[in-house]
Formats: sequence, C-alpha cells, structure tokens
Amino acid sequence: MPQKARILLVDDRAENLIALEAILSSLNQELIQVRSGEAALKALLSDEFAVILLDVVMPGMDGFETAAHIKNRARTHDVPIIFLTAAGAEPDHAFRGYAAGAVDYIAKPFDPWVLRAKVAVFVDLYTKNRQLREQSELLRQQAEGSTGGLLAELSRRLSAIEASAAGLASVPTVKTDAALADGLAQLDRSIGRLRDTLDALGADD
Repeated sequence: MPQKARILLVDDRAENLIALEAILSSLNQELIQVRSGEAALKALLSDEFAVILLDVVMPGMDGFETAAHIKNRARTHDVPIIFLTAAGAEPDHAFRGYAAGAVDYIAKPFDPWVLRAKVAVFVDLYTKNRQLREQSELLRQQAEGSTGGLLAELSRRLSAIEASAAGLASVPTVKTDAALADGLAQLDRSIGRLRDTLDALGADD
C-alpha cells in the first residue's frame, strides 16, 4: 500500500481544524492537527509534510512568524505553505503572506472544492518527488554494482512517474495556478535529469 502523505493543519481554533479535516478527509491522507505555531515547528522536526495549511492570526507566534521559521530551516524550506485568514483581514496580509514564502493565500470563507483541489495537487507533487528520490537511491545502488538488472526496473518505474506527471499537467487547477505550475515544472526537470542518467547508463525503456 502506498505511503500516505502528511498534511499539517495549523489553527488555534478547534472548529476551524474540524472544518479543514472534513474538507480534506476524502483525500485519504494523514491529517495532523496542531493549535499553535510552536506546535507546528515541533511537528516539523520529526515528520515530513506534503503541504502546510497555516492560519495567520494566532496567539503567541502568528502565521507569518511561523512561516519565517519554517522557511529558515533547510529541512522544511521547500514545504509549500497555504495561508488561511478571516475575511476582512488587514490589506497587507496577503503581501506579507507571499513575502513569508507562502505559495497561496486564501481568505475565509473559502470554496472547499478549490482548497481541496489545490491541496490534492501539492500532495501529488510531493508523492512523485518522493518516488523520484527512491528511484535515485536505486540508481545509486546500481552504480555501485550492488544489484543486478536494476536499471530496467528503475526505467519502468520512472515511466510510470512520467505518465502520472503528464496527467497532473492536464488538471485545470494546475493550468491556472502559478505555484502549482512551478511545482510541476520542477518535478519535470527532476524526472528529465533522472531519465538522462538512466539513458546514459544504457537503461532499456
């Protein structure tokens, strides 16, 4: 069974976390709920997350400060952050959100279908990148001569990832969202580099 991706939900209000869980539960991923920025940073120390949904206004460490800490850590720098904030928030909040490294900034009340679609694509991108890392490790083992006949199997798995990435490119949300399109472009570049390496080693497609 494929390993589930973790999604971090950060909000100081329990009712908001319950609503987010209801919206995202159909994705069948692992939803981790925390109620402060400090708790979010602690969770990020031990687990790897596909995407973070982060409330802006929280007591103590707010969303902007939390995001700054996340982006300053090498281990979590590339984890996408979607800021969530109440309608009528300060006009500069969106600017501050993007400046803090968020890939998106969504005001409440938001369309649950849109939010779920965005999160789903980030989960797919994360899953494909994780698969690429696994294939790269297999390739390293092959280069060290530790496993015979591994190149053909690696090429077959990479072909499946290439097909999945092509399918993601046709998703309407990706076509209209710059952050998702950029994530897919990075994935395509990673796939291309690994395919070039395989071809150079004589892998049979």
